[in-house]
Amino acid sequence: MNGGDDVVVASEEPLKPLEWKFSQVFGERAAGEEVQEVLDTFDATPLLDYGGGDLDLAKEPLFLCSQKPCFLDIISAIEFDKSGDHLATGDRGGRVVLFERTDSKDFDYLKSLEIEEKINKIKWCQTANGAVFLLSTNDKTIKFWKVQEKKVKKISDMNIDPSKAMGNGSIASSSSSNSSKPHLANGGSSEKSYNYLSNDFSFPPGGLPSLRLPSVVSHETSLLARCRRVYAHAHDYHINSISNNSDGETFISADDLRINLWNLEISNQSFNIVDVKPTNMEDLTEVITSAEFHPTHCNTLAYSSSKGSIRLIDLRQSALCDSHAKLFEEQEAPGSRSFFTEIIASISDIKFAKEGRYILSRDYMTLKLWDINMDSGPVSTFRVHEYLRPKLCDLYENDSIFDKFECCLSGDGSRVSTGSYSNLFRVFGCAPGSTEATTLEASKNPMRRQVPTPSRPSRSLGNSLTRVVRRGAENTGLDANGNSFDFTTKLLHLAWHPSENSIACAAANSLYMYYA
Repeated sequence: MNGGDDVVVASEEPLKPLEWKFSQVFGERAAGEEVQEVLDTFDATPLLDYGGGDLDLAKEPLFLCSQKPCFLDIISAIEFDKSGDHLATGDRGGRVVLFERTDSKDFDYLKSLEIEEKINKIKWCQTANGAVFLLSTNDKTIKFWKVQEKKVKKISDMNIDPSKAMGNGSIASSSSSNSSKPHLANGGSSEKSYNYLSNDFSFPPGGLPSLRLPSVVSHETSLLARCRRVYAHAHDYHINSISNNSDGETFISADDLRINLWNLEISNQSFNIVDVKPTNMEDLTEVITSAEFHPTHCNTLAYSSSKGSIRLIDLRQSALCDSHAKLFEEQEAPGSRSFFTEIIASISDIKFAKEGRYILSRDYMTLKLWDINMDSGPVSTFRVHEYLRPKLCDLYENDSIFDKFECCLSGDGSRVSTGSYSNLFRVFGCAPGSTEATTLEASKNPMRRQVPTPSRPSRSLGNSLTRVVRRGAENTGLDANGNSFDFTTKLLHLAWHPSENSIACAAANSLYMYYA
């Protein structure tokens, strides 16, 4: 490899670099504005509170502000569904906000769910009967949601005036009249009315010439969200991954030491399929950092570790997959090992390409593309943070070296993307011969530098394996081009549309979308 931010690929005719354009933003804050705590920002009741209660249709959505959501905390998860028509985001405050595509490139607010605690991952499930389903997880609990449209029925065509009803009762709150004043068949209006709840009759002088019975009609369509199942009490450590199986019936959840297999229909039982916990915890040398099912082979999944390796396992081999079918890891160059070698080798995220042949992995310094048919080394390596190598000591002291950046691939597999500091993200071409390496900033003007916004560091068992001391350090520096960057503003989460060149990325509590 050469120095700088190079792409290591084969030599063939490359694709032309994409010209990225700003599409839209949700929750953008003014320069220097800090993220507000949830309870300090809105005095409102959440739309859904599944700490134990049922759905209350009378409550308003927490984030419904002129049909645009206000993200009240730092976004911690982003996920497109398979069609690309829906997008879900989760935040550290424990809310999931859903978006729906409204035209060729724009999305609009759809629904918000209150889940409690930081959302670590979101995964869309198969749709059925016009409803969408998704899985979300915080540190300990996974929830299965169903979101569907429901017609609201109301009573209409009444020739009574609810405001003039007699008796002790009142007209039902769900009833409504088609006009501001109810009318009789002969065109007159009634001075007295019949109260349906109190059974009181009161007629105007001369009686009623006719009585029109009310009818029930579908007044409008409302979006209804329900928590169908809760999968809990199966992990001792924080859940870092969930992944749906292509069979549409099962999914996995992974923490630092175990991977469990669930059936979507069974919430009180799971099967432990991977267990790396040693008999003596003092012998622990690596932890699981990410796990994902193969997109088409329901018996195959991959998981990564803090030592920089990826293991491919086959569920048909044994109930407990304590051995792997393939191991993907890159050998260290002679004499290159240092105190930071193992830390920066830890893989923070893996993604299968759409067709399942390639796996994309992200460690602290690089993106790597692996061919599952070739375990001798990655087929492509993309240098993301090479300019930070001289500052590894400072990064270790301020905990930035433990930041967990995610990665994503385009639907056609020709490009990959990941985030960096100063709210920057990078797009690389991975087609043979491509030298595309585009750097963009999460803002309305991708070339503009924003005022830094603080972000809270994440903690996990994996961090504790290598963290010895923590001391204060400078949070700013210069990148390879001499531009200033800030460790406290980081773009950790992003997602690529499954079939188009569109990217959604999170900068603190703002959601930005771009297209090419």
